[in-house]
Amino acid sequence: MQLQLIRNATLRLRYGGLTWIVDPALSPQGHNPPVRNTPNDRRNPLAPLPVDTESLSSPDAVLLTHLHLDHWDDAGAQNLLTGRLGGEVPLFCQPGDEERIGEKGFTRIYPVESELTHAGVTISRTSGRHGTGEIGRAMGRVSGFVLRAPGEPTLYIAGDTIWCDEVEDALDRYRPDVTVINSGGARFNEGDPITMTPEDAAAVCRYAPDTQVVAVHLEAINHCLTTRADLADGLRKQGLEARVLIPADGETLDF
Repeated sequence: MQLQLIRNATLRLRYGGLTWIVDPALSPQGHNPPVRNTPNDRRNPLAPLPVDTESLSSPDAVLLTHLHLDHWDDAGAQNLLTGRLGGEVPLFCQPGDEERIGEKGFTRIYPVESELTHAGVTISRTSGRHGTGEIGRAMGRVSGFVLRAPGEPTLYIAGDTIWCDEVEDALDRYRPDVTVINSGGARFNEGDPITMTPEDAAAVCRYAPDTQVVAVHLEAINHCLTTRADLADGLRKQGLEARVLIPADGETLDF
């Protein structure tokens, strides 16, 4: 398996003999307004793309954890439409998102209720909590995915979730070799964080000591307040720095 962080939660995977794009959000730096009611007003995305978008236009399949703008935007959709498969690229999503995806011009949309198999790769959907209380409910439904294939490590992409029972359940059920967490500590001016914090990352490490954690969703959106340095420092203080890889935008990891 090869995993490349593009930016934020956008990943390029080589898995099961296929190239996958996860959460293609490809707007140019500063193209979108800031997330409102947050501690700063910088325009999004905060960082430029580290690769040419054309290199991301022709995957064999796409995984969409949910449809928030920092995970699925017009630029990402249009880029796929210009690629080798165009609107016929297989897209795997959570149930309920297929209509909005179809409105962009895609025809091969597969909502994953529980589990399905594509080209020898088993795709299982997991749940999570995009925050707590009223804010968590307002953020709507989010999902993660587990990928399994012969000869490949089991990969758990947790999606936009905090540390919660649903993440524990996924770690117990699938025992992933690699776990990708969105760990920028996103939050609003009120309420608790809506994605994982350094404390949540440490909880994943302690609960599942055999999984290699990869931390993404950092330094790209204005309400994500945890930096890579913050996360590394928090893990170092707890003796967990070796358990979490924190790739730079554009960096590729091989497993």
